[in-house]
Amino acid sequence: MQQIDTTCVNAIRALSADAVQKANSGHPGLPLGSAAMAYELWAHYMTHNPKNSKWANRDRFVLSGGHGSAMLYSLLHLFGYGLTIDDLKNFRQDGSKTPGHPEYGWTNGVEATTGPLGAGMAMATGMALAEAHLAAIFNKPNFPVVDHYTFVLGGDGCMMEGISSEAFSLAGTLGLSKLIVLYDSNKISIEGSTDIAFTENVQARMAAFGFQTLTVEDGNNLEEIGKAIEEAKADKTRPSFITVKTHIGFGSPKQDSASAHGEPLGVDNVVKMKQNLNYPKPEETFFVPDEVYSHIQEDMAKNQTAEDNWNKLFADYAAQYPDMKKLWDEYNAPVDADALLNNADFWAYEDKPQATRALSGTMINRLAKIMPNLIGGSADLAPSNKTYMKDMGDFSKTNYAGRNLHFGVRELAMSAIANGITLHGGLKTFVGTFFVFSDYMKPMMRLAAIMGLPVTYVLTHDSIGVGEDGPTHEPIEQLAMLRAMPNINVFRPADATETAAAWYCAVTSKNTPTALALTRQNLPQLAGSSKDALKGGYVISDAKGNIDGILMASGSEVSLAIEAQEELAKENINVRVVSMPCMDLFEQQSDEYKESVLPKNIRARVAIEAAKNFGWGSYVGLDGATVTMKGFGESAPAGLLFKKFGFTKENVVQTFKSVANK
Repeated sequence: MQQIDTTCVNAIRALSADAVQKANSGHPGLPLGSAAMAYELWAHYMTHNPKNSKWANRDRFVLSGGHGSAMLYSLLHLFGYGLTIDDLKNFRQDGSKTPGHPEYGWTNGVEATTGPLGAGMAMATGMALAEAHLAAIFNKPNFPVVDHYTFVLGGDGCMMEGISSEAFSLAGTLGLSKLIVLYDSNKISIEGSTDIAFTENVQARMAAFGFQTLTVEDGNNLEEIGKAIEEAKADKTRPSFITVKTHIGFGSPKQDSASAHGEPLGVDNVVKMKQNLNYPKPEETFFVPDEVYSHIQEDMAKNQTAEDNWNKLFADYAAQYPDMKKLWDEYNAPVDADALLNNADFWAYEDKPQATRALSGTMINRLAKIMPNLIGGSADLAPSNKTYMKDMGDFSKTNYAGRNLHFGVRELAMSAIANGITLHGGLKTFVGTFFVFSDYMKPMMRLAAIMGLPVTYVLTHDSIGVGEDGPTHEPIEQLAMLRAMPNINVFRPADATETAAAWYCAVTSKNTPTALALTRQNLPQLAGSSKDALKGGYVISDAKGNIDGILMASGSEVSLAIEAQEELAKENINVRVVSMPCMDLFEQQSDEYKESVLPKNIRARVAIEAAKNFGWGSYVGLDGATVTMKGFGESAPAGLLFKKFGFTKENVVQTFKSVANK
């Protein structure tokens, strides 16, 4: 170990402690403890090029313990990713490039938004899965054009959260050998020693999952860290888990204490820390010796050479395999939205009652032939979710080229893995489960929305139509939950055309995830449905004459609204029926369009949906009403439940009359 390397490690510590202290907010403990392993990895074992942070064959690094962001920002500064000292001085300040937790798409070099502990572990698993799949598709003898590692660093909190166990269990099963986990083991949590709540043998757990397990006894020993990373890379059949024993808040007077975790050290303690580490100019904040910059630049020169060599390799590959180069370009380009919009085969359907989950399955299989980079699967529910792509193979330890993913019963990790696959690039991802289990998925769906990742969620069995399985399986409040989330399109289609529209929106989306709420029961094909569903809400059946009121519905209740419209017409009451498959898209339309669909002067309005009424208020107004669920469902045949809870044309008619007569 050279002295300059020690100085580089301490520069990471000094910058991190100074950033937290200046902000008077943040978490210095992880950066001080993990700086050595992070430096050794970035300087000597990770292939990355700051001059081209999106280079396709770069190694990925995810900081799962996102509260330690000050360390990541210090690394990005020192290694030349464009973060300046002023950026570090603005840590956690309004509009800065150095927010409290790393944010993908905001700070150059940040590979994933990590806040909830353990999420980075699962997203890294998704990145490693994507690498394995793309390597199986594209690599040829002597042309390993996809050949990189995914590194993830996290601590005790990440390992306590269940999401990491879900993801790592799958990673071990799949033998994702290019996933390398660095475990910052310092035995301290916010409340004190981890012994109060976490005494298991983590290495034994990881070994049981199928990981190679390695231990670095001294988290400041760069040679020992490097040797462990080399051993991890040498294992070609298993992912690797490296326990690095560290001291939280290393070098500071608060070392090994819980208080080092999540609060500034204090001005005097920062100075004492630098003195303890023999760091130059300890009283000067944000000081980095010139030799640190020059040494790191020398180390990084090899990475420019690595990219140059890869570019040459890829050029030769493209020349020898022009069809593969064409396929590569197809994988890395968005789907042709205009071609899909005008593809008659994509929009075609049989005029017979079908469940929207079955129609979605048809769409998936059509898209699988149009989009070679479409990959996805279900949480052990593919036969029910209709998410299986025929003739596309199953992704497994023995077949990484398969496009059907089997996540097992792991909804939370599944959603995070989908984020990781999408973050990796080159693939379009969907995942599926029962709609009620979106409760398990929500935190990672939220991260997808924050990051702007166009992941598609196939959520079937969308209402009391689940029937006999009862209230535990009948989603009531989940539509409102997802509709309340910013930057996600929640689509509840009523028939084949609207289901096709939902999938069109999903696969053409660039920065917004899409949730598809789909029925178990068959629904009729509706004469008035059209591509206007792409606008989120539209007139599916207009009033015959002057409009006396409006019935609004989504999904399975649209046909019910049309039945009620016909019944009201017998009494010369003319109502318009508006299908609202996606409130989110409807809200993006012009005021003129929204007024044309829902004229403000028509105040007699009723919304019909087999879910909670939350969210419909802005459409029905103070004078309107809803036919919705007021409590949970029950266990009984679906047809009986719809009648019992008022989803009949008679009740809709009566509800409208009560509104119209106010």
